[in-house]
Formats: sequence, C-alpha cells, structure tokens
Amino acid sequence: MAVCLPDFVQIAFERRGHQHYGEDLTQSAHMLQCAYKASQAGEPETVVIAALLHDFGHLIEDAEQDLADGIDAEHEALGAAFLSRYFPPSITRPIALHVAAKRYLCRVEPGYLDRLSAASLLTLKLQGGPFTQDQADAFKADPFSAEAIRLRRYDECGKAMGLDVPDLEFYAPMLARNMIAAD
Repeated sequence: MAVCLPDFVQIAFERRGHQHYGEDLTQSAHMLQCAYKASQAGEPETVVIAALLHDFGHLIEDAEQDLADGIDAEHEALGAAFLSRYFPPSITRPIALHVAAKRYLCRVEPGYLDRLSAASLLTLKLQGGPFTQDQADAFKADPFSAEAIRLRRYDECGKAMGLDVPDLEFYAPMLARNMIAAD
C-alpha cells in the first residue's frame, strides 16, 4: 500500500514551494536538495526530514514578501512550532536551531562567512549577525546543536541549479514513520 504525504506538507509545498527566497532556485527545489544531500551523507531519517522541512516556516509565511520588506520573520521558529505538533524534537529542534547554527558557524569557523551566498549574507544581517562568544557557548550547549550544524551545512550546499533529486513523494514513507500522534 502506498503511503501518501501528510496533507499539511502537500498543501504547504503546493502553496508556496514555487516561491524564491533570494536564491536562484525555488523553496521546494532547495528543500529537496537539502534532504537529498543529508540522505546521501548517510544521516538518520530524523536529520533527513529536518533537512527536507527546515524552511517550512517560509512555506506558511510569505518568504518573498518578508525578504522584500527587509524583515526576519523567524521562519525557523515558526516552522518548528508548527511541525512540533507532528514530529518529535529530534526533527523540530534542529529546524528551530538552523539559523542559530549559521550564526554560530560564522563565529567559530574561519572562512565560513566568506562562503555564504548573497541571500544568506542578507538574511544573516537580518537575523542578528554572527554570534558573540556567549551566544556561541549557549548554542553549543543545546543537545541538538550538532544536528543543527549538520543541517546548516546541507542548507548551504542545497542551492545548485538543475540538480536531479527525488521528489517530495519519495519522502512520504519516511515522514509517516517519524510522525507522532497529533492532538
């Protein structure tokens, strides 16, 4: 029996997945590439799903308009809060931390800032810039910081034009296996 995508995932991707967020590719293409990269790296399903849904907040909020308005809508918190009704913290916490992971890496990894795309540099400014040392220390203390850092790296490399990756339906069984009962 075929497993279908959860309605809320299908609807969100159909509604705003075609939008751009400052990069040359669409939200859907970016998120699918991130999941593919995580899968190819041998990540556990929780990290693959986090990579697939890390920008879900952009799909339930108008990312194009937010960027045009020069505001940080805190898509990571918005997406993680919504998804926490359906998925465990092993998926939603790295999503909530993926922006913090960018700010952390800018603080602790020489050359990381120089490798960010133009869109990531713009959003970094809106998100508060690189962490201070105290902020970096607090981030590193989070039990899901390592997963968030790996997710961030998939986020940065999931921006290739024309990369052939599995479609959204491919992840339906994985999503079903990792969902929790919604209230």
